[in-house]
Amino acid sequence: MQGYGQFCPVAKATELLGERWTALIVRELLCDEQSFNSLRKGVPLMSPSLLSSRLKTLEVAGVVSRDKTDKGVMYSLTDAGEELRPIIETLGVWGQRWARSDLSKKDLDPSLLMWDMHRNIDTSYFGDERKVLRFEFIDYPAKMRLWWLVITGDNVDICLKDPGHEVDLMVEVSLKTMTQIWLGDQTVSKAKREKLLRASGDSVLNKNMSSWIGCSPLAAIKPAR
Repeated sequence: MQGYGQFCPVAKATELLGERWTALIVRELLCDEQSFNSLRKGVPLMSPSLLSSRLKTLEVAGVVSRDKTDKGVMYSLTDAGEELRPIIETLGVWGQRWARSDLSKKDLDPSLLMWDMHRNIDTSYFGDERKVLRFEFIDYPAKMRLWWLVITGDNVDICLKDPGHEVDLMVEVSLKTMTQIWLGDQTVSKAKREKLLRASGDSVLNKNMSSWIGCSPLAAIKPAR
Protein backbone atom coordinates (compact mmCIF):
# COMPACT_ATOMS: atom_id res chain seq x y z
CA MET A 1 0.00 0.00 0.00
CA GLN A 2 1.36 3.43 -0.91
CA GLY A 3 2.08 5.51 2.17
CA TYR A 4 0.26 8.70 3.02
CA GLY A 5 3.41 10.70 3.65
CA GLN A 6 2.16 11.76 7.07
CA PHE A 7 3.54 11.27 10.58
CA CYS A 8 -0.02 11.10 11.95
CA PRO A 9 -0.52 7.84 13.92
CA VAL A 10 -3.87 7.29 12.19
CA ALA A 11 -2.12 7.45 8.83
CA LYS A 12 0.65 5.08 9.95
CA ALA A 13 -1.84 2.58 11.39
CA THR A 14 -3.93 2.71 8.22
CA GLU A 15 -0.85 2.08 6.08
CA LEU A 16 -0.45 -1.24 7.92
CA LEU A 17 -4.05 -2.27 8.55
CA GLY A 18 -5.75 -0.69 5.57
CA GLU A 19 -4.36 -3.17 3.04
CA ARG A 20 -7.03 -5.37 1.45
CA TRP A 21 -7.73 -8.50 3.55
CA THR A 22 -5.52 -7.44 6.48
CA ALA A 23 -8.36 -6.60 8.87
CA LEU A 24 -10.01 -9.93 8.04
CA ILE A 25 -6.83 -11.82 8.88
CA VAL A 26 -6.77 -10.06 12.26
CA ARG A 27 -10.48 -10.90 12.66
CA GLU A 28 -9.72 -14.59 12.19
CA LEU A 29 -6.77 -14.56 14.59
CA LEU A 30 -8.92 -12.94 17.27
CA CYS A 31 -10.73 -16.28 17.50
CA ASP A 32 -7.59 -18.27 18.36
CA GLU A 33 -4.16 -19.22 17.08
CA GLN A 34 -4.47 -20.85 13.68
CA SER A 35 -2.55 -22.72 11.05
CA PHE A 36 -2.12 -21.30 7.56
CA ASN A 37 -4.78 -23.66 6.18
CA SER A 38 -7.26 -22.71 8.92
CA LEU A 39 -6.75 -19.05 8.10
CA ARG A 40 -7.46 -19.79 4.45
CA LYS A 41 -10.87 -21.18 5.42
CA GLY A 42 -11.73 -17.87 7.06
CA VAL A 43 -10.72 -15.90 3.96
CA PRO A 44 -11.55 -18.43 1.21
CA LEU A 45 -11.35 -15.96 -1.68
CA MET A 46 -7.85 -14.79 -0.74
CA SER A 47 -5.00 -16.38 -2.68
CA PRO A 48 -2.44 -18.38 -0.63
CA SER A 49 0.41 -16.19 -1.89
CA LEU A 50 -1.33 -12.99 -0.83
CA LEU A 51 -2.19 -14.47 2.57
CA SER A 52 1.46 -15.43 3.05
CA SER A 53 2.54 -11.93 2.08
CA ARG A 54 0.11 -10.22 4.46
CA LEU A 55 1.13 -12.51 7.33
CA LYS A 56 4.79 -11.66 6.77
CA THR A 57 3.99 -7.96 6.79
CA LEU A 58 2.03 -8.29 10.05
CA GLU A 59 4.83 -10.39 11.55
CA VAL A 60 7.47 -7.79 10.71
CA ALA A 61 5.20 -5.10 12.19
CA GLY A 62 4.97 -7.07 15.44
CA VAL A 63 1.22 -7.71 15.15
CA VAL A 64 1.38 -11.44 14.41
CA SER A 65 3.62 -14.16 15.81
CA ARG A 66 4.64 -17.24 13.81
CA ASP A 67 5.57 -20.21 15.99
CA LYS A 68 6.49 -23.84 15.41
CA THR A 69 4.41 -26.08 17.67
CA ASP A 70 3.56 -29.77 17.95
CA LYS A 71 0.60 -28.95 15.66
CA GLY A 72 2.88 -27.41 13.05
CA VAL A 73 3.41 -23.74 12.26
CA MET A 74 0.78 -21.65 14.03
CA TYR A 75 -0.04 -17.95 13.80
CA SER A 76 -1.29 -15.89 16.72
CA LEU A 77 -1.65 -12.26 17.73
CA THR A 78 1.01 -10.55 19.78
CA ASP A 79 0.13 -8.05 22.51
CA ALA A 80 0.01 -5.40 19.79
CA GLY A 81 -2.35 -7.54 17.74
CA GLU A 82 -4.58 -8.32 20.71
CA GLU A 83 -4.90 -4.59 21.33
CA LEU A 84 -6.76 -4.43 18.00
CA ARG A 85 -9.63 -6.54 19.41
CA PRO A 86 -11.90 -3.64 20.47
CA ILE A 87 -11.16 -1.86 17.19
CA ILE A 88 -12.15 -4.85 15.03
CA GLU A 89 -15.18 -5.58 17.21
CA THR A 90 -16.34 -1.96 17.00
CA LEU A 91 -15.81 -2.01 13.25
CA GLY A 92 -18.03 -5.09 13.07
CA VAL A 93 -20.75 -3.43 15.14
CA TRP A 94 -20.64 -0.35 12.92
CA GLY A 95 -20.78 -2.50 9.78
CA GLN A 96 -23.73 -4.52 11.07
CA ARG A 97 -25.57 -1.28 11.85
CA TRP A 98 -24.61 0.96 8.95
CA ALA A 99 -23.01 -1.05 6.14
CA ARG A 100 -24.94 -4.30 5.87
CA SER A 101 -24.62 -6.51 2.85
CA ASP A 102 -27.71 -6.74 0.65
CA LEU A 103 -26.88 -10.47 0.43
CA SER A 104 -26.63 -10.41 -3.33
CA LYS A 105 -24.89 -13.43 -4.85
CA LYS A 106 -21.49 -11.69 -4.90
CA ASP A 107 -21.52 -11.50 -1.09
CA LEU A 108 -22.72 -15.06 -0.41
CA ASP A 109 -20.09 -17.71 0.28
CA PRO A 110 -21.07 -21.19 1.53
CA SER A 111 -17.53 -22.04 2.66
CA LEU A 112 -17.26 -18.93 4.85
CA LEU A 113 -20.77 -19.45 6.24
CA MET A 114 -20.08 -23.07 7.18
CA TRP A 115 -16.72 -22.12 8.68
CA ASP A 116 -18.40 -19.50 10.86
CA MET A 117 -21.25 -21.84 11.80
CA HIS A 118 -18.94 -24.67 12.84
CA ARG A 119 -17.24 -22.35 15.35
CA ASN A 120 -20.48 -21.25 16.96
CA ILE A 121 -22.68 -24.36 17.13
CA ASP A 122 -23.63 -25.27 20.70
CA THR A 123 -22.19 -28.77 20.90
CA SER A 124 -23.78 -29.42 24.31
CA TYR A 125 -27.03 -30.35 22.54
CA PHE A 126 -25.44 -33.33 20.79
CA GLY A 127 -24.17 -35.46 23.66
CA ASP A 128 -21.06 -37.62 23.52
CA GLU A 129 -22.04 -39.76 20.53
CA ARG A 130 -21.08 -38.63 17.06
CA LYS A 131 -23.78 -36.65 15.28
CA VAL A 132 -23.78 -35.79 11.58
CA LEU A 133 -25.63 -32.84 10.07
CA ARG A 134 -26.04 -32.41 6.32
CA PHE A 135 -26.78 -29.00 4.85
CA GLU A 136 -27.99 -28.75 1.26
CA PHE A 137 -27.95 -25.29 -0.27
CA ILE A 138 -30.68 -25.82 -2.82
CA ASP A 139 -29.78 -22.76 -4.90
CA TYR A 140 -26.11 -23.68 -5.36
CA PRO A 141 -24.25 -25.76 -7.98
CA ALA A 142 -23.49 -29.40 -7.22
CA LYS A 143 -19.82 -28.78 -6.32
CA MET A 144 -20.70 -26.52 -3.37
CA ARG A 145 -24.24 -27.69 -2.70
CA LEU A 146 -23.75 -30.30 0.04
CA TRP A 147 -21.90 -29.76 3.34
CA TRP A 148 -21.57 -32.00 6.38
CA LEU A 149 -20.83 -31.09 9.98
CA VAL A 150 -19.55 -34.02 12.05
CA ILE A 151 -19.89 -33.33 15.77
CA THR A 152 -18.08 -35.47 18.32
CA GLY A 153 -18.10 -34.06 21.82
CA ASP A 154 -16.78 -30.51 21.59
CA ASN A 155 -15.19 -31.08 18.19
CA VAL A 156 -16.92 -29.99 14.96
CA ASP A 157 -15.48 -30.98 11.57
CA ILE A 158 -16.58 -29.60 8.20
CA CYS A 159 -16.78 -31.92 5.19
CA LEU A 160 -17.47 -31.01 1.58
CA LYS A 161 -17.47 -34.71 0.72
CA ASP A 162 -19.71 -37.35 2.28
CA PRO A 163 -17.87 -38.51 5.43
CA GLY A 164 -19.56 -41.91 5.14
CA HIS A 165 -21.48 -41.75 8.41
CA GLU A 166 -25.22 -42.01 8.91
CA VAL A 167 -26.78 -38.55 8.78
CA ASP A 168 -28.78 -37.55 11.88
CA LEU A 169 -30.34 -34.37 10.51
CA MET A 170 -30.73 -33.14 6.94
CA VAL A 171 -31.33 -29.44 6.32
CA GLU A 172 -32.47 -28.09 2.96
CA VAL A 173 -32.29 -24.32 2.62
CA SER A 174 -31.08 -21.61 0.26
CA LEU A 175 -27.71 -20.08 0.98
CA LYS A 176 -29.30 -16.65 1.32
CA THR A 177 -31.85 -17.83 3.91
CA MET A 178 -29.17 -19.64 5.95
CA THR A 179 -26.99 -16.53 5.84
CA GLN A 180 -29.94 -14.42 7.02
CA ILE A 181 -30.42 -16.81 9.95
CA TRP A 182 -26.71 -16.57 10.77
CA LEU A 183 -26.83 -12.76 10.69
CA GLY A 184 -29.97 -12.59 12.86
CA ASP A 185 -32.22 -11.26 10.09
CA GLN A 186 -34.30 -14.44 9.96
CA THR A 187 -35.23 -17.12 12.48
CA VAL A 188 -35.24 -20.87 12.04
CA SER A 189 -38.87 -21.13 13.15
CA LYS A 190 -40.04 -18.45 10.73
CA ALA A 191 -38.03 -19.96 7.88
CA LYS A 192 -39.67 -23.31 8.59
CA ARG A 193 -43.15 -21.77 8.67
CA GLU A 194 -42.54 -20.01 5.37
CA LYS A 195 -41.13 -23.26 3.90
CA LEU A 196 -37.78 -21.61 3.27
CA LEU A 197 -36.03 -24.25 5.37
CA ARG A 198 -36.85 -27.92 5.69
CA ALA A 199 -35.23 -30.24 8.21
CA SER A 200 -35.72 -34.00 8.55
CA GLY A 201 -34.25 -36.74 10.69
CA ASP A 202 -33.68 -36.66 14.45
CA SER A 203 -36.83 -35.06 15.87
CA VAL A 204 -35.09 -33.66 18.97
CA LEU A 205 -32.32 -31.98 16.96
CA ASN A 206 -34.94 -30.68 14.55
CA LYS A 207 -37.10 -29.25 17.32
CA ASN A 208 -34.13 -27.61 19.08
CA MET A 209 -32.44 -26.30 15.95
CA SER A 210 -33.01 -22.67 16.94
CA SER A 211 -31.05 -23.30 20.14
CA TRP A 212 -27.98 -25.12 18.82
CA ILE A 213 -27.51 -23.60 15.37
CA GLY A 214 -25.75 -20.50 16.72
CA CYS A 215 -25.52 -17.13 15.04
CA SER A 216 -23.09 -14.32 14.38
CA PRO A 217 -21.77 -12.58 17.50
CA LEU A 218 -23.15 -9.41 15.86
CA ALA A 219 -26.63 -10.79 15.21
CA ALA A 220 -28.19 -8.72 17.98
CA ILE A 221 -27.12 -5.44 16.32
CA LYS A 222 -30.09 -4.01 14.46
CA PRO A 223 -29.71 -2.01 11.25
CA ALA A 224 -29.85 1.75 11.51
CA ARG A 225 -32.27 1.86 8.58
